[in-house]
Amino acid sequence: MKSIWFVAALAAAQGQLCLAQTVTSWKLATGYRAESFQTQNIQQFARDVEQGTAGKLVIQLHPNNTLVKLNDINLAVQQGKVEAGETLMTTMVKDIPLAGADSIPFVVGSYKDAQRLWKLQRPGIEKHFTQRGLKLLYAVPWPPQGLHSNKPMKGLADFRGTQMRTYNQTTTRIAEMLGAKPVDIAMMDVGKALAEGRMDNMITSALTGAENKVWGSIKYYYEINAWFPKNAVFVNSKAFDALKPEARAAVLKAAGEAEVRGWQASQVMATSTTEELRANGVKIERISPELEHEIKRMGEKFSREWIRSVGNEANDIFVPYYLPQ
Repeated sequence: MKSIWFVAALAAAQGQLCLAQTVTSWKLATGYRAESFQTQNIQQFARDVEQGTAGKLVIQLHPNNTLVKLNDINLAVQQGKVEAGETLMTTMVKDIPLAGADSIPFVVGSYKDAQRLWKLQRPGIEKHFTQRGLKLLYAVPWPPQGLHSNKPMKGLADFRGTQMRTYNQTTTRIAEMLGAKPVDIAMMDVGKALAEGRMDNMITSALTGAENKVWGSIKYYYEINAWFPKNAVFVNSKAFDALKPEARAAVLKAAGEAEVRGWQASQVMATSTTEELRANGVKIERISPELEHEIKRMGEKFSREWIRSVGNEANDIFVPYYLPQ
């Protein structure tokens, strides 16, 4: 009798071992908070993958820099230290200059334009990812970058002599071209800088403004849609290729749905956070025709310079982008 029980127990253990061996687990690293709409979208993507593969592929999400720091995620996935990751595309610019199309200001003026740009940009990004052992899954934009100011901004003259918060080379050049004084301030220090009078305006999204409760000093918000920075979600190519064909198909299906869902969520977030600014006393206004004309000229200048620095690949994006629709 004991031998029968032993055989039965052994068979059950072997069955459990076999089942465990059929389950693949991926770690996905992101630098963003679990509460971010981008992270929540990834969580839904992971659930869809698990359901689509009948539990044979499980994606474990590690948000808020807990597994890998944001700027290191790209390399960590390339090296296979983690299977998948999410990062801001502009963090890849040194390695993949084509990713810099996301940060060219005053070119993309709406979500429709941003989608058209992404359609043109994606083939080149996928090619560079493939060369680095990565598989692009999807990309989702953050809400567009708007102008926050402590006073009305009707034309270029209103910028002269003001202190504009900057955080990279592009925003510094924008400040200089507008005649403002660039002031390098980290986002975590914006509230303090406003209270101390060290900055008068900044270009960032309504989402960032709402998260930092800037309405104590910021009185105006202009929806200039300066640019639409995107986050990319990707996986190590070897990890992806190791899946069975039906599992790969399930991942790509879930990724396509995540991209559509993420773009919709970004638009909702742009609207809701703009309304949050309004509800807290910030005046939401349109820029004047004069200022709109000037920033479009700046956008053309930035895009020409970027094309010259990147080369033919940049032409593949902006030549068709600027063609009449």
